[in-house]
Amino acid sequence: MTTQAVSGAKKSSTSTGPTEDELAAGRRAHDLDRAHVFHSWSAQDQLNPMTITKAAGSEIWDGDGNRLIDLSSQLVNTNIGHQHPSVVGAIQEQAGKLCTIAPSHVNDARSEAARLITELAPGDLNHVFFTNGGADAVEHAIRMARLHTGRRKVLAAYRSYHGGTDLAVNVTGDPRRFASDDGGAGVVHFMPAYPYRSYFGSATEAEETERALRHLEDMIMLEGAANIAALILESIPGTAGIYLPPPGYLQGARELARKYGIIYIADEVMAGFGRSGEWFAVNHWGVEPDLMTFAKGVNSGYVPLGGVLISDAVFDTFRNRAYPGGLTYSGHPLACAAAVATITAMRDEGMVENAARLGEDIIGPALRDMAGRHPSIGEVRGTGCFWAIELVKNRGTREPLAPYGGSSPEMNAVVAALKAGGVLPFANFNRIHVVPALNIPDELLREALAILDKALEVADKAVQETARG
Repeated sequence: MTTQAVSGAKKSSTSTGPTEDELAAGRRAHDLDRAHVFHSWSAQDQLNPMTITKAAGSEIWDGDGNRLIDLSSQLVNTNIGHQHPSVVGAIQEQAGKLCTIAPSHVNDARSEAARLITELAPGDLNHVFFTNGGADAVEHAIRMARLHTGRRKVLAAYRSYHGGTDLAVNVTGDPRRFASDDGGAGVVHFMPAYPYRSYFGSATEAEETERALRHLEDMIMLEGAANIAALILESIPGTAGIYLPPPGYLQGARELARKYGIIYIADEVMAGFGRSGEWFAVNHWGVEPDLMTFAKGVNSGYVPLGGVLISDAVFDTFRNRAYPGGLTYSGHPLACAAAVATITAMRDEGMVENAARLGEDIIGPALRDMAGRHPSIGEVRGTGCFWAIELVKNRGTREPLAPYGGSSPEMNAVVAALKAGGVLPFANFNRIHVVPALNIPDELLREALAILDKALEVADKAVQETARG
């Protein structure tokens, strides 16, 4: 059985590529995967997953020894790239000292991780509840908001993603919610500010902000402000499209929450820890939330970790009242040691500043140049190392190259062309996301963007066929 060959991709010719023994182990792993592993979000018999035999920095090697530039950061979580030696070393050192301990006990890795994270956080987010990932961070943030306010309803945007667990997937505003949405989760969805595909007929960003905020306040009034515990927003929606909020929108949403006594939850699971060119994306707009969720980039996913940053006011609710929630692996020493090492490496190596530079000097200019030459590009947008290319069949009508909630032969062909050229992309619906590691070398990033430029010729053909009718 093939291990997902990538035809035409560069064969590794250096010592950093996989050995024959590693390739043989990869083939065995693929066979065992197909026999025993149940994959997420997938029809199992339709899968032929790529085997990864080796990874280093911003490069990976597949089961046939093909080298690909990782332009996806996996699931937009390997913010410092693969196998960073400082983080690998910290995990090894922690494993030799204390592999695990119950969360009721103090351990130095968790204490130091909490100090570093709260030091970076905006406002008075001075406390951390550690979770295993982003979805359970969202679950616990909402539970805290409900207990703090004594209310139940949660306002969440369409075109959002907040996780795959029961409540988090109901809060999610994309089609992955549908199969699990029974209407009983207490979640009310509203239309987000999304200038390119405005739900409000806006012609300018200022109009979009004003109309989207008016809609949000209408929803608060119509649902009953006294019933609403929380408003949750991705500071920059990630999987849903990396559409940046127009100026004034996040500030306005935050003020509406304050006006009506609603807890404002900023979901920074994907956008946080340098991805946007700031430590947290809310910093771009000076917003200080009541609760903030994080995961992914906090330790680049080397060991599962997430958490909720808690403001002093919410923390006070639980000073003398037990919080009814916990996790066996809350603040796991290996995960927290990885977080300490990741944050330290990001600071020492200037990765957040570098992400901002890459977006401003390389990614943004390259994508805007492509947009001027490829009729299939409807819009490019982003900041830092967090960009999306929205592909369309017709720029005038903005008809997407793939339908909302699905893919298309045209999008599949673009993804195949990227892999064949030697790039592992992040694709969702009609978009290609450009989300490299924050420390990707300039020359490697330019190489990946050149491959992307070539692959978009496949999308252009779809535009031409649409024009011919």
